[in-house]
Amino acid sequence: MRSRSLVRALVGLSAAVGLAVASPVGAGTGHAVPAPTAARQQAGPLPAGRLAVENLGLSAAQAQNVQCWLRKFWGYPDPLDGQLGTSSWQAYQRALRHDWGYTGAIDGVVGSGTVMALQRQMRDAGWGYSGAIDGVAGPETRAAFQRFADACVSVCRQGIVV
Repeated sequence: MRSRSLVRALVGLSAAVGLAVASPVGAGTGHAVPAPTAARQQAGPLPAGRLAVENLGLSAAQAQNVQCWLRKFWGYPDPLDGQLGTSSWQAYQRALRHDWGYTGAIDGVVGSGTVMALQRQMRDAGWGYSGAIDGVAGPETRAAFQRFADACVSVCRQGIVV
């Protein structure tokens, strides 16, 4: 368990250093984060709050559906790019604070408090989550979030949000 945490920390640090080195100076937040490396995939679920973009297993199309929902109901102001970054998660945290018991900062960081509130939403709103409210975005949390994202497509199709 301890070595797994160390591997996660090292992978997160390596990713941050790699992004800093690979990014052109002055690059905006609109740039996509590179795909996870093999080492990252072997380390298990992503540690909360480590990457600028965290889709929690959603495809770009599913994440775009969630952004449509966030724009319509929770003040998401940025492009519908299918990348759940800081601004997307700040809007989501507003939703989670309002309805699902989130008490942390509206900072766009996908920490354990954000994930716990997301798990409550996925359980209590009928998206099929039945696991522990533990703040770990494991496979069951991600699957429920995918079901929610798929349902959000109706918001995008209404033509209200572009």
